[in-house]
Amino acid sequence: MLAALPVSEPLLQREDQGGVATLRLNRPRQFNALSEAMLDALEREIDELAADTRVRCVVLAAAGKAFCAGHDLREMRGRPELAYYQALFARCSKVMQAIQSLPVPVIARVQGIATAAGCQLVASCDLAIAAESARFAVSGINVGLFCATPSVALSRNVSTKHAFDMLFTGRFLDAATAADWGLINEAVPEDQLDAAVTRKAEEILSKSPAAVRYGKSMFYRQRQLPLDAAYELAGDVMARNMMEEDAIDGIDAFLSKRIWK
Repeated sequence: MLAALPVSEPLLQREDQGGVATLRLNRPRQFNALSEAMLDALEREIDELAADTRVRCVVLAAAGKAFCAGHDLREMRGRPELAYYQALFARCSKVMQAIQSLPVPVIARVQGIATAAGCQLVASCDLAIAAESARFAVSGINVGLFCATPSVALSRNVSTKHAFDMLFTGRFLDAATAADWGLINEAVPEDQLDAAVTRKAEEILSKSPAAVRYGKSMFYRQRQLPLDAAYELAGDVMARNMMEEDAIDGIDAFLSKRIWK
């Protein structure tokens, strides 16, 4: 009699609780490297999250000792074709942009290492909280490969000189430096990581869902615009937000000295 084949766990796990959806990268033995299958799973889940109005915050986490070691280099070397590499990096870039396009905030929960495209993943999230033992790098330069696509997200989080330093030396940052440079929001003791992420998610959940959705969309759009166009967009968004029931109730409560809930 043939033995039953072991059931493999999904590459990406999702858990929903109280308006917070947690996506967990689940390739711990490969340090959660972004294989083609992992990118496909991320793209599918992000598309579902974008359409799920019950979700008000997303946490991007990872199983095992590492957050994400970047692309799966072994898989990539198995197909040394220019067209394949171009398609792969385009797919990864689409996933990173989809994270930013989600209508709700995304918090990266980081432990261990976040390197190359893994660091890009952290930088693509709206917020990031890391264990004090976490380390960050865009270290492709060390093996002759400039981290071009990670540089896009990185340079939109840290200063030009800090980004250049990381990209051209391949140096690793500790979590305290990553927080100081603006790559992450906060570094906490490892045993307090879950609690810190939960607190941040609860802060978001306590705010008006309409205001959060208006705000995230506007925030990234205005950064790409000239100053006058940015103010024009912001004024229109704020006017539309003022018409929402949350804003009407909240302002009336404030004016009558009640607390908005």
